[in-house]
This record gives sequence, structure tokens and C-alpha cells, in this order.
Amino acid sequence: MSLLVVGSFGIDTVQTPTETREDVIGGSAVYFSYAASYFGPVRIVGAVGDDWPTECTELLQSRGVDTSGIEICEGGQTFRWTGKYMDNMNDRETLDVQLNVLGDFEPRLSDSARESKYVFLANGGVDMQLSVLDQCPNASMRVADTMDLWITTQRDKLLELLKRLDGLVLNDSEAILLTGDKNVVRSGKKILDMGPRFVVIKRGEHGAMFIDKDQIFVLPAYPTADVVDPTGAGDSFAGGMMGYLAANDLDADLDSMKAALAYGTVTASFNVEGFSLERFQQIEREDLEARMAEYRRMLTLP
Repeated sequence: MSLLVVGSFGIDTVQTPTETREDVIGGSAVYFSYAASYFGPVRIVGAVGDDWPTECTELLQSRGVDTSGIEICEGGQTFRWTGKYMDNMNDRETLDVQLNVLGDFEPRLSDSARESKYVFLANGGVDMQLSVLDQCPNASMRVADTMDLWITTQRDKLLELLKRLDGLVLNDSEAILLTGDKNVVRSGKKILDMGPRFVVIKRGEHGAMFIDKDQIFVLPAYPTADVVDPTGAGDSFAGGMMGYLAANDLDADLDSMKAALAYGTVTASFNVEGFSLERFQQIEREDLEARMAEYRRMLTLP
């Protein structure tokens, strides 16, 4: 089992223009691990409170996810997020955030988790991410996600983290915030100067961009007609990308990353078609491959 993800478990309340769902399963590590499970085994590490539903853990286990790294904090409450999506379903407003047990979480990895070859640091505090890297000295690919909160409040520590990463995944507004450059391409190149070998910039309905020292490529989003809930799309994208790389024991060469980003894109396109993990629970690997075949045809020029 070569893929490890450390990040948040969440209980979300999501408002869209057509519907509101309360207390649905969420969290960066949860979306990532479920998406990655279509490709191969994955270990998940994070903290939950007494309010975390056991059936959610069982759901992950049913996908072959190793949940032994879930720390149940007695008397604590799970991370909670409330957000509202605007009519375009791209822009959203965070209405409430309660870090709860996530705020004090200090990951303690098992011996087997420490030997993971592929490590993904899902969205979470930079101290937590640095701690994981300290515990995984033999990882061959170390990739992290981040967000505007950590860029703003933990910038110095984030810059320290970047020096120890192989790859960084973030969206276009976060890349601009991190570098101060409003041009996404230049932003990506400036992030390379901060340490990572490659940068993946998520651009929502406009797809994703890969940048390393030798090349840049852009893949479009899969055209999804029915966007129900975009929550977790970026985490699902990362799960598909890293799941593909880990399952095939690949490095960050051009051909491998093109395929990985394509699988990440297709995986995320299913995620947005339902609230929480609802749509994922309706599909299997063959459904991903069928959509991937459509996506390949879309990208082929005469």
C-alpha cells in the first residue's frame, strides 16, 4: 500500500442555488481517499470527534481504504464547514468554519504509513503537513494542497514546506495570492522557484494546468451538464491524479502527468454530480474508464 493521505475529515452544510444539505460527510482527506480508491489501496490519516458517523468510516473501508489512521478524539467535535454556492456554481462563500479537533491534530503515523512511497498532504494546517514529512523521510513523491487561509496566516512555514515538496496543487486565485503575480503561468513558474519540482493549478470549469521547469500543458475540464455540488472537486481531482500515479508506480514525467491529470479531471467530474460522496457511490472503475475514453476523444485533433 504505497499511497498515504493526511488531511481533514469534515461534517458539512452545503447551500446551492437549488438545495441545502446539512451534516453531510466531507473533508479533504475523505474526498481524496475515496477518489484514489478507484485506482488502488490508500491509507487515510486524520482526526474526528465523537460526532463522526461510524457508517462513514465503514463506507471508506468498503472501498479498501485503510482507516486505521483515523484518530477518534473522545469528547471532541469533528471539523465543520458551512458554505454557500452562487448561481454560477463556481464562486462560493464560507459562512462558518469550526476547526474543532482539526485545530489541535498532531498526526502520529504507524510504521507502515511512514514507509508510504506516495504521500499527499491534503488541505490542512502547515504544521501538520510538516510533521507528516518529518515522519516520511523515504517517500519518493511528496505532494501537498493548500488554501488562502494558510497562505495568509502561515506564509513563512508554507515557504518552508514548499522547499520539501515534489509537487504543489492549488487553484489559480491561491497561486496569485502566493506569488503576487496575476498571470497564472508566471505564478506557476515563481512557485517552482520556491522549491517544488512541479505545480498543478486548478482552474475550475477551465480545467487544470501543469508546470515544471521544462514544459507547460493545460487540460480542459470534462463538460459536466449537471453540476449539483462542487464541494470536494479539487480533493477528488488530486485523489484521481495521485491514485493513478501510485497504482502504476509512476514519477512526474510528462506522459505520466498528462495521464494523471486527465484521470483526476474525469474523477472530479463525477464528484460534482451529487452531494458529498453520493455520486461516487454509484460508480465503479469501469465508469471512470468509459468517461476517460470520451475525454480522450475530446482531446484528439484530426
